[in-house]
Amino acid sequence: MLKLEYMNLSSIHYIIWLIISAIFFAGGEFLSKKFSLNPKFAYVIYILIFYSIGVLAWLPAILQKNQLSIVGTMWSVLSLLTTVLIGILVFNEKINAAGIVGIVFAFAAIILLSKG
Repeated sequence: MLKLEYMNLSSIHYIIWLIISAIFFAGGEFLSKKFSLNPKFAYVIYILIFYSIGVLAWLPAILQKNQLSIVGTMWSVLSLLTTVLIGILVFNEKINAAGIVGIVFAFAAIILLSKG
């Protein structure tokens, strides 16, 4: 008899789930920007799909760590960073010194929350 093996989704480390979620969220942000430049209904469908996958990838992370303050902050920073990188690298947007300081403080928040 053929035995089908499957990957236990809870065996994947929660940080991997956060990265996957953040990437799909950033993909949704990318598509939102594309939609704002060229409104087409197809973008709306793709945006909904990307955000939905991002939310579904978030669930195993919060189930594993079960600390919303840490996991939520980590997700926010990862999403922020990927969104900023897309804005800079793909759409040639600029970030000023205050924005860079804000990103540094966001990383500091993760460190401080993880210590407590």
